[in-house]
Amino acid sequence: MALNKQKTVVDPVARERRSTPAAVAEEILEKKLDDIATILCKAETGKNRIYEEVMAMVERSLVRIALRRSNHVKSAAAYLGINRNTFQKKMVKLGINHDPE
Repeated sequence: MALNKQKTVVDPVARERRSTPAAVAEEILEKKLDDIATILCKAETGKNRIYEEVMAMVERSLVRIALRRSNHVKSAAAYLGINRNTFQKKMVKLGINHDPE
């Protein structure tokens, strides 16, 4: 009776893709988001809104980071690659003050 042993062939392109800065960052983010989802699920008593809550958290964090890295100049929108008006609307929607805290 012959056993069929298959060798797993690792695609070098796929391995390189996983080691890019973006791939590493995505892996770290996914692990943290898993923890955040666990916390939010335990805290939720009504309808599950994890997606909306996490997306708002991510947007708020990115806006704050962009403002800090641009010394609180509204041209921080360019840092995120979005239009200045869109950036301003997000700040209002997320309740973020333009002034440094």
